Parts: sequence; C-alpha cells; structure tokens
Amino acid sequence: MFVFVFFLIQYFYLCLSVSTSVSVTLQPDWSQIFSGEKITVRCEIQGGGDTEWDYEWKTPQSTSHQTHVNYWTLSVSESSSGNYMCRGRNRRDSYSSTQWSKTFTLTVSDKPQSVLTVSPSWLSPGASVTLKCEVEHPSAGWRFYWYKTVPKLSDRLYRYELLPGSDSGTEEDSYMVHGQTHTAGYMCRAGRGEPVFYTEHSKPTFVWSGDFPPSASLTVSPDRVQHFTSDSVSLSCEGNSTEWRVRRCEVQTDSWIRTLTSTQSWMAVKCEYD
Repeated sequence: MFVFVFFLIQYFYLCLSVSTSVSVTLQPDWSQIFSGEKITVRCEIQGGGDTEWDYEWKTPQSTSHQTHVNYWTLSVSESSSGNYMCRGRNRRDSYSSTQWSKTFTLTVSDKPQSVLTVSPSWLSPGASVTLKCEVEHPSAGWRFYWYKTVPKLSDRLYRYELLPGSDSGTEEDSYMVHGQTHTAGYMCRAGRGEPVFYTEHSKPTFVWSGDFPPSASLTVSPDRVQHFTSDSVSLSCEGNSTEWRVRRCEVQTDSWIRTLTSTQSWMAVKCEYD
C-alpha cells in the first residue's frame, strides 16, 4: 500500500510538472535597467488549474528565497545582476511543485548621464532654439526635464530652474525655446518609473546670441579723484534698460592691475546685465 501511494504521488508530480509552464518576467520590461531603479520580478505559471501556489526563487544573492505571492519588488544595484529562477509549490501538498523556470538574466548598469544638444548654437536675437536630450544608453519609458542655468554671482557657480511646461517632464525628447534674446545656458535630465528614477543632469550647454545688451555707464557721486574711508559715495548704473545692476567684483585682467601701498585699498565696481 505504501509503495502504491508513493508511486501515485510521483505520478501526480510528473503530471503537474508536464502540465505547467513556468517563467520569470520583469516589470517594467525595459531593455536597460539602472542602479537605483525599482523593479518587479514575477513568477508566471501557466496551467495548474486552481492550484494555490507558494513561490521559491533562486537569485544571485541566495540559493533559496520564498514568497507567498508571485512577485518580488526590489530596488536594484549592480549586485542585483545575475540569474533568476523560480518554481511554484502547492500550498496544500508540500510534495508537489512545478519544475524550475528557465534562467532569466538581469543586467544592472550604472546610473546614466543625459546629453543635451542645442540647435543652432549661435542665433539672432528673438529666434527660436531647439533643445534635444538623449540618455547615454537608450531605453524606453523616459520623460524629459528641461532647465535654464542661472549664474550664482556669489560663488561663480550655476543653479538651474525648470523651464515652463516641464514640471512633470515631457514625453518628447526635444524642447523649443522661443524668442531668445540673450546668451543663455541650458541643461536636461530624464526620469522614469514610480517613484521617479532620474538620470544625472547633462552638462550645461550654451546658446550664444549675437545681440549685445543695452549700453550703460557707471557713475560715482560725489565725482572726485580720491575718496577716503570716512566718505559716503553713491554708485549707480545709468542706461536705457532697468535690468542693469551694480556689482562689486574681483577683477583679474591685466588692465586692472595697480600698485598699492600698505595704506591704500580699492575695489572694482562694474555694471552687469541681468
């Protein structure tokens, strides 16, 4: 009797293995996966009727990993690269299980860089310029975010501001800037998934305008040759635009080099266009 039951179980297991098809799938099904992205690995069982399954996994990190649902969500890193397999185990009969799926190979790449190109790079005042953003390793699912670089005069660096209409990203990998009148710098990056995974920002790319800002002159009041530490002076930029500002700056060109005594000091002041 015992032998008969044993062979019956073996026969049932053989039938179950033959009648089911098991595979590992990836969601989202992107051709390139990058370190830091969140993905879902699924164990798909075709056949098996109304059987309730538990799932057993073989992963690069462990020889066995078990779940009660047919999916496994993880934030990947380069160590997540490797082979994945799964099979189903009948919850009501621990002796019966499917065959192992075929090996699914996951490759995780470094965080990608975005690359921005502009056309034209020189333009007439008021013309339009086209920005185009590309991800180093092309793949699906990206939305694109567009920025204008703004100088930080305090430390000679740049900050960036989102351009209109790109708060949630654009499906198109190009963006049109209309009516540009001054030289300006632009950047971009791409994002996809939930939560959003972003590429690195592109390097700043500048569009040069042949227009020159309105002329201005710096005036000092009172207007005299020499000023002393106890004096009050008034500095102003005068010209045909309200966008001129007075800026104190360090000037390093040869034309500004002066010989100073230990009791003398001076500062360079210039007009700058916003």
